[in-house]
Amino acid sequence: MTDSLTIRRPDDWHVHLRDGAMLEAVVEHTARQFARAIVMPNLTPPVTDIALASAYRKRILAAVPDGMDFTPLMTCYLTDNTDPEEVRRGFAEGVFTAAKLYPAGATTNSASGVTDVANIRGVLEVMAEIGMVLCVHGEVTHADVDIFDRETVFIERVLAPLLRELPQLKVVFEHITSEEGVQFVESAGENVAATITPQHLHINRNAMLEGGMRPHAYCLPVAKREKHRLALRRAATAGSAKFFLGTDSAPHAKEAKESACGCAGIFNAPFALESYLAVFEEEGAIDAFEGFASEHGPRFYNLPQNEARITLERADCAVPAQIAADGTQLVPFHAEETLRWRFAG
Repeated sequence: MTDSLTIRRPDDWHVHLRDGAMLEAVVEHTARQFARAIVMPNLTPPVTDIALASAYRKRILAAVPDGMDFTPLMTCYLTDNTDPEEVRRGFAEGVFTAAKLYPAGATTNSASGVTDVANIRGVLEVMAEIGMVLCVHGEVTHADVDIFDRETVFIERVLAPLLRELPQLKVVFEHITSEEGVQFVESAGENVAATITPQHLHINRNAMLEGGMRPHAYCLPVAKREKHRLALRRAATAGSAKFFLGTDSAPHAKEAKESACGCAGIFNAPFALESYLAVFEEEGAIDAFEGFASEHGPRFYNLPQNEARITLERADCAVPAQIAADGTQLVPFHAEETLRWRFAG
């Protein structure tokens, strides 16, 4: 039995760090475990241009505790009016690593998102030309489509047609949640990959409803049936370079989660690696963990792999019920559970 695991230092290819006091409270949890992170741009106002991205990156770096080596990778929030040349220039200058497609109204702070991908065709053509990654929140927002079907319908109506028209566009299908999502990524070309969150590997939709409403298990896209969770576990642990780590860690104050209209998002950053590794151990795939956590993502983004290494130890890791942040409390994923692995640094 393996008692410790040493791997290249991982990266998080999808994280919400928020801003202001909340940023200052949560960034250390990501920076402690990960060398780099693709930072989501859905602030208020959203990060829609080079100046806003540069300023946000400075705020992130200022919030990282002394002694932690962490590089935020910035994304451009796409709107119906995004200037293709702003995206081109931001990528060339190293400000933007990727651009983010939020269908308008799909998730937190997405009201300014794209109403129709036809409206950003010029941007997508530039991105395909320069090899810039499009990060996609893959859900339709039509009221007549069941919330549990919105990822599959997005594939059929938006993503598959888009890739037929722009087959060279590099796409990360973020936080996939369905068997259909897995099948689509597996059958697509090398220019299509996906991130998988720890929560979608651990929970199915029952977690939101067992014994009453469970707001801290609510995220978007929502967790789905058990067959989808099992498909995600197979995809993550099989060693395919098309799937890699992206936590989608999304902190919300406890009272905002537990309100009459609770916010979507699961705060998993404090124990992300421990959570993922538990799944790989359960699936008998510990040998595949380094690829998923540390290698597949940099290769897809054409970035160097990290030289530093980290170690996880087999030891009890008690997850607290709450974590203090910004004058409030955050409820972490796995609250009051004991995980079998502990990040040792």
